Amino acid sequence: MSLPTYDAYKETGIDWLGRVPSHWAAPKLRHLARFSGGGTPSRDIPSYWNGDIPWVSPKDMKTECIESTEERITAAGMDNSTSSLVEAGRVLLVVRSGILKHTIPVAINSVPVTLNQDMKALAFDARICAPTFFMRWVQGLNDSLLLAWAKQGATVESIEHSYLADTVVPLPPFAEQTAIVAFLDRETAKIDALIIEQKKLIALLAEKRQVTISHAVTKGLNPNAPMKDSGVAWLGEVPVHWDVVTFQRCVYVQEGQVNPEEEPYRSMLLIAPNHVESGTGRLLYIETAHEQSAESGKYLCNAGDVIYSKIRPALRKVCIAPENCLCSADMYPLRGTSKLLNVFLKWFILSEPFSALAELESQRVAMPKINRESLKAVWLSVPSLEEQEAIDAFLNTETAKLDSLMDAASTAIRLLTERRSALVAAAVTGQIDVRCALPQAIVDSSEAIAA
Repeated sequence: MSLPTYDAYKETGIDWLGRVPSHWAAPKLRHLARFSGGGTPSRDIPSYWNGDIPWVSPKDMKTECIESTEERITAAGMDNSTSSLVEAGRVLLVVRSGILKHTIPVAINSVPVTLNQDMKALAFDARICAPTFFMRWVQGLNDSLLLAWAKQGATVESIEHSYLADTVVPLPPFAEQTAIVAFLDRETAKIDALIIEQKKLIALLAEKRQVTISHAVTKGLNPNAPMKDSGVAWLGEVPVHWDVVTFQRCVYVQEGQVNPEEEPYRSMLLIAPNHVESGTGRLLYIETAHEQSAESGKYLCNAGDVIYSKIRPALRKVCIAPENCLCSADMYPLRGTSKLLNVFLKWFILSEPFSALAELESQRVAMPKINRESLKAVWLSVPSLEEQEAIDAFLNTETAKLDSLMDAASTAIRLLTERRSALVAAAVTGQIDVRCALPQAIVDSSEAIAA
């Protein structure tokens, strides 16, 4: 893809910024914008909350345009805190949050808002710098700015104000900013639409995966098999030759914990809910107990055991132990009896009927989890061992096909996202000249990625 460039460039003297068009200015941000922060009204005074003034916190910064917020405050709440009203059209930045490990959330408010203490608002002279141009600039240079703005020695990821204020911002003439913003609005909208389509595809494939699993472990593989009422409302009908029994009859829920600081346990793999992908049964990554600095008691699992997360919202996390290992106290080590294969048990736990029941059971107790007693009372539909093996083979094949399609869609999203970031970065730093025509090559190449 070949895009036009400017006739002449100059060096900024900043490594991560490089060169910019020679006619662009290079002021520091402190000379372009006025900064304002925010605060949190006292939570102990109800009259400060549930008012009509939007109150922006990092959790609201999921969109480029802030029109509403999860929480709102009253005029009294604003007057009795360090928060103040921010007029519409300001650039909002998250300056303190864990998300700053990888992303600088930036947006523009379309309505007057207030901010919490983890936010900053930047007010620009509209004749000199277009707010949308600066927002795109932050988006395009996200990775470089994360390093340039990071507060040294902070225990929580945060942006150092002096670094932010002293940032050099390559600034084209205002009319040129307008042209760049219009170009990026058009192009990012097209790329975003392609990303949305890929996300829809992933959702449909995930739904098909879930339906395939649920049908196989409750109805079997033979569409002509005679059925019977299981006697369990959430299971419905099952093949007539299948047994319907409780976990207690066919699953051993292991008890007794070991000290992960002792040998040989400290060198063993330790599986926790964060290591398991929700709803798929796949391990995302592995670590030893020593690497996790594990201290409290853990369960000992044999290779092939089923490891199931018992806590909400991780009730759809289950995997097979890849070797003799440990699992977190937030998980149950499960082992089928001679009439139940562990692999079939894994698929059953991944089924939607079981997941919905586990979620319901976890809401009936004080702790947000499914306890041992509730788990042991759950009913299973159990086919013969031969059918369990056939169902496992079938589901391994079918889910692998669906997973491959989802992985391809995820790759397309990653490439489209990278293309979007590269395009924004090139436009806002003048590496391409977008003032004349819209290069069709950008559209064509993005659509090729999505396909």
